[in-house]
Amino acid sequence: MQITKRDGTRVEFDKVKIYNALRHCRDAVSPHIEAKILYDITERTVEAVKDFDTIHVEDVQDAVQTELMKAGLYVMATAYIEYRHLHKIRRDALYDLMKACHEILFADSSDVDSKRSNANINSDASMGIMLNLGAETAKFFNNTCVLPKVFADAHREKFIHIHDQDFSMITFNCCQIDTAKLLDGGFSTGHGYVREPNSIRSAAALACIAVQANQNDMFGGQSLNGFDFAMAKYVRKSFQNALLKEVDRVKSYVGFGEQSDVYRYACNYKNDSTVTELIFAGLQPTQAHNAYKFACREVEQETHQAMEALIHNFNTLHSRAGAQVPFSSLNYGMDTSPEGRLVTRELLNAIEAGLGHGETAIFPISVFQLKRGVNFDEGDPNYDLFRRACEVSSKRLFPNFLNLDAPYNAKYYKAGDYNSFVATMGCRTRVMSNVNGAEVSSGRGNFAFVTINLPKLALEANGDVKRFFKLFDEYINLSRDYLKFRLETIANKHAYNFPFLMGQGVWLDSDKLKPTDKIGDVLKHASYSIGFCGLAEALVALTGKHHGESDKAQQLGLKIVGHLREKTDAFTEIDHMNWTTFATPAESTAGTFQRANRKKFGVIKGVTDREYMTNSSHVPVYYKLPAAEKIRIEAPYHELCNAGHIAYIEMDGDPSKNVTAFEEIVRAMHDADMNYFSINHTVDFDPVCGYVGIIGNRCPKCGRAETEIQPFKRTRRITGYLSDQHSWNDAKLAELRDRVKHTR
Repeated sequence: MQITKRDGTRVEFDKVKIYNALRHCRDAVSPHIEAKILYDITERTVEAVKDFDTIHVEDVQDAVQTELMKAGLYVMATAYIEYRHLHKIRRDALYDLMKACHEILFADSSDVDSKRSNANINSDASMGIMLNLGAETAKFFNNTCVLPKVFADAHREKFIHIHDQDFSMITFNCCQIDTAKLLDGGFSTGHGYVREPNSIRSAAALACIAVQANQNDMFGGQSLNGFDFAMAKYVRKSFQNALLKEVDRVKSYVGFGEQSDVYRYACNYKNDSTVTELIFAGLQPTQAHNAYKFACREVEQETHQAMEALIHNFNTLHSRAGAQVPFSSLNYGMDTSPEGRLVTRELLNAIEAGLGHGETAIFPISVFQLKRGVNFDEGDPNYDLFRRACEVSSKRLFPNFLNLDAPYNAKYYKAGDYNSFVATMGCRTRVMSNVNGAEVSSGRGNFAFVTINLPKLALEANGDVKRFFKLFDEYINLSRDYLKFRLETIANKHAYNFPFLMGQGVWLDSDKLKPTDKIGDVLKHASYSIGFCGLAEALVALTGKHHGESDKAQQLGLKIVGHLREKTDAFTEIDHMNWTTFATPAESTAGTFQRANRKKFGVIKGVTDREYMTNSSHVPVYYKLPAAEKIRIEAPYHELCNAGHIAYIEMDGDPSKNVTAFEEIVRAMHDADMNYFSINHTVDFDPVCGYVGIIGNRCPKCGRAETEIQPFKRTRRITGYLSDQHSWNDAKLAELRDRVKHTR
């Protein structure tokens, strides 16, 4: 008799292997069982299968299970069944790993989700391929060798999604970098010390290097908070340098000495009093005015070049062995000083100009912070910059907008203190409250997050709301347990494992650590987030309608998300950790969850009938409703989701032709107390003639048709990040098609 193995090969039947398997099982759970009993079960198994010429290995194992049960050895039978199940899981995981690796190495990137899950990775390049291979292998190791069974099963069965598993035993998520603090006095990248910059050009370059260095220590995004405040200092330095040059020109003609009062006053200028002081020191009024005017002109040009270089650097600098450009975000718009305003103005000009051929830049994620009395209303000192931000966003999709006037943000606000301004990552992560120290935005970030598959819980509950909430509680608690399990590993790492993040004092209180100290104590400042995906589909499964269609569904949606917030608030009190509720940027998870739900439950209209489920608490993009109604429905979820969220409104046509309408929508979202929001529209680019706008089959500027050799570049926003058309997977393309049909 022959045995057919799982790979299809055949070998001779060997009953010794049955006995050895039984013996290992006995030794593990029932060591008191005598060997004779194992021999008897082996012989009975052979007797049960002897009439077959060939038999599959699974059938032999089924026969072993049957004989164990007949013998009343239930403990051994259970252990044997679990052993088989565990090895099946590992075989399946190994198969998935081999399949993923094969796709990464040989498949076209546009056809493989795993190769295009992040817009900032070139998965066709050598280092991108290597990064993806390493990520898939690390996930396999984590799932099969590290994760406790309860977490691995929940992730595999798609009740939850454990994000960034490849980094789960290595590092944590993201950080808001205090740029001003970091640049003051200079810093080390680990291979040499960098002096404090003496110009805006150098400061902007070092800000990019800081983001690049910090992302090498973390798996998530890096944000520069109070960017305009931080750069203002170096605009002043550049102005001082420029003014000294002009004074040098003057003194070369009028005979002042090197140590003259003129030179001293130029070195110690005081903003708008500069001209007066130069006159007082001995320059003629015309000379003083010209020196000041020429210095201003020079520093404006230098600041523009610095911001232009910053945009180019963020899209060309690479981290993680050259595999990706950093996830970078900038928060700005609040500094009303002349220098800070100049930084904001020239940053917006650089974003509008685009990259070298005029194409829209993917990074940095640009976040313009809104505040009444600072920039939101006509008459505010920075209102012109807000208007300019609307103009640029209407053309380039960036900046996004953050509302510091929302009540849950305003309570932290202190005028002039950028660390009291709520900031955000481009991926929507928000970190502010802190039960363990200062409630500041800089030097802190999210540790990690888990996402719950709401539609699966609703389908498992078969429409029973009480049953849904029981399951919801089960997986909320499981998510909490998992994040605490993950924390146990990372907390025991040392400061030297994070040479920039901890070694340069970027993370809050890390400047108090010695290199050999463990980092657990400073991780108390991080947030720990439980997120959700597919609220709309869950509501359809529970009520027959989503929250855009029915007020009853909306009330249930608020109850569901509010329940998660109540739980995370309670966890915060119990654990003395910053637990938060996250409107997850689901990205590829929305498609992964949906495929799993459809496989188990079939195609259900409004629930599993699309290629992706709706991100977080959004109204589905395919559902037609006015912008004002969409804002009204989605706004209440922002206050509940204190770990982060984002809202979008779609605009037809070219919004740059009607900036006033664009601003009206931004104002409506602000006035509805939304926190973080943006306006989506079409941004196409013709690399031949440089046209930016809406392109159909032909370029409206030069009239050429798209070709395979010279395709149009079509940039769209998907779940917070911009992405080029060639990087979209099927779910993203489906989402885009639905958005095109959406009534704005």
